[in-house]
Amino acid sequence: MDVFDLLSMIGGLALFLYGMDIMGKGLSKMAGGKLENILEKLTTKKIYALLLGAGVTAIIQSSSATTVMVVGFVNSGIMKLSQAVGIIMGANVGTTITSWMLSLTGIEGETLLLKLLKPSSFSPVLAAIGIILIMSSKSESRKKDVGDILLGFAILMTGMSTMSDAVSGLADNPSFANMMTAFSNPILGMAMGAILTAIIQSSSASVGILQAFCATGAISYGVAIPIIMGQNIGTCVTSLLSSLGTTTNAKRAAMVHLYFNLIGTLVFLVFFYLFNIFVDMPFLASAASAAGIAGIHSLFNIAATILLFPFSNLLVKLAELTVRGHEEKNKVSAATIDERFIERPAFAMELCRNKAREMAELTRKAMEMSLEVLLNYDKNKYEEVLKMEKLADEYEDVLGSYLVKLSSKNISKADSQSMSIILHSISDFERMSDHAMDIAKSAKEMHDKKYHFTEYAKNEIATLCKAVNDICSLTVTSFCSDDDLLATHVEPLEEVIDTLCKIVKENHIDRLQKGLCNIEMGFILEDVLTGLERVSDHCSNIAIEMITVLDNNYNTHEYFKNFTKEERATFKEEYNELLNRYPITSSSAKMTLGSLEN
Repeated sequence: MDVFDLLSMIGGLALFLYGMDIMGKGLSKMAGGKLENILEKLTTKKIYALLLGAGVTAIIQSSSATTVMVVGFVNSGIMKLSQAVGIIMGANVGTTITSWMLSLTGIEGETLLLKLLKPSSFSPVLAAIGIILIMSSKSESRKKDVGDILLGFAILMTGMSTMSDAVSGLADNPSFANMMTAFSNPILGMAMGAILTAIIQSSSASVGILQAFCATGAISYGVAIPIIMGQNIGTCVTSLLSSLGTTTNAKRAAMVHLYFNLIGTLVFLVFFYLFNIFVDMPFLASAASAAGIAGIHSLFNIAATILLFPFSNLLVKLAELTVRGHEEKNKVSAATIDERFIERPAFAMELCRNKAREMAELTRKAMEMSLEVLLNYDKNKYEEVLKMEKLADEYEDVLGSYLVKLSSKNISKADSQSMSIILHSISDFERMSDHAMDIAKSAKEMHDKKYHFTEYAKNEIATLCKAVNDICSLTVTSFCSDDDLLATHVEPLEEVIDTLCKIVKENHIDRLQKGLCNIEMGFILEDVLTGLERVSDHCSNIAIEMITVLDNNYNTHEYFKNFTKEERATFKEEYNELLNRYPITSSSAKMTLGSLEN
């Protein structure tokens, strides 16, 4: 092997790792966060968690990515440690798919079918199709994601073939043969596999490199087996590093991954070499093939999973003994999103959507409870509204900061639309929670000063509160379901609430003139009506943002001006129906629609 072969090997390794990275990212974007979202939710049974962990890892082609996500899930409180065990075991099984794909480079034969299966035959075709798809895609799309996957796979296979060709000259090198023989020592072999995997942070890649070196013919199964065992231990470094600075349970999840691979490796090696003492296995001296490496890799991971799955609770106990301390139940806020997910933009956006929905529901609940306090004061509910307002502030801070960081990543058009809607809406939801707190404080002021609404005023406020509750529920439902059609019904109700507020103000002035109400109550009522009106305005802002963004019309201010005559007529009809649904008697009950009437 001369210097040019060495350069070819380095270049092949670079292509191999780069192709694996491109393919993995393309697969992740293609999944659009859905696989990880399923992984997050459907882990109530350990067997389901195991199967899901295997399936997700097989698709995204990275057990390291899966285990890092699991650490993030546990750190965020999304997943329990007991649920994480099954996914970690499943990830080890799913990662073996990659080695079988890479074993295609070892196919030999002259038949048409075998020639077609050789990477040198189909990789150029895949690369050509991939680059055409990428270049013909104007923006982020599924077509581009498919192109990335095909091109990444082609580069991966080309790098694998380049490495195999470059090292083939080592077959007759005595020094290389002696070095490989030394690795037949289980301790040295394991150390070699663990160090290589820890450096490149991918067991799939390190197994692929081992498969490439099989082309030399100098790697026997006796050498390959300890290295493969060490590779399974080395892959734990990624999850251990990702657990730094996390909660106690997240650290334990990383330790479960380490113990699973460590115990599985030790049991396998002890049983294997004890068996070899009594029963000679001549295949250990024969040259390993790429397919043989893939077979051993799969056999070990599947056998280790079958062996240790019944003892998953003991792995948890062992991790708890290693990482002392209590689970930090209150350390992580409900609004927190783990920074580890930001490198997986599709899934990070799905998490942001979920958090935004939580914030929306929190705001709706805060508003509903504040109106209950207004109509019938309750100290516990009042304090609950204040707590929810503080949590809404946290949601806005966390989501805003996280989405700004995420905006620099490569995200799809659909995710970009979601990001725009969320960024604009969270400030409205936060302001709604502020108004809920202000209304609750007005109710407390009335309670402390022993002020009361007149029976007439209380009935009017109750009707207005029902309308405000309805617009909040309508807005939150449309926001959480991304239903822009449902969002079109928010604005007519917002106009009705404006009208109702005017009627209540007029009626209050009338009662004030007749001496049925005092001036102090008038100030409180003014504050309450202002709050209710502004809540409906924020609901309108959210709905219009959804409609304009999802309809690809980003000029929110032109939304009403672009109404057709038919749309104006429909709007007015719905307005009148809603006005009859929330009746408040007034001498001037027929109110106009402002700009829409012009």
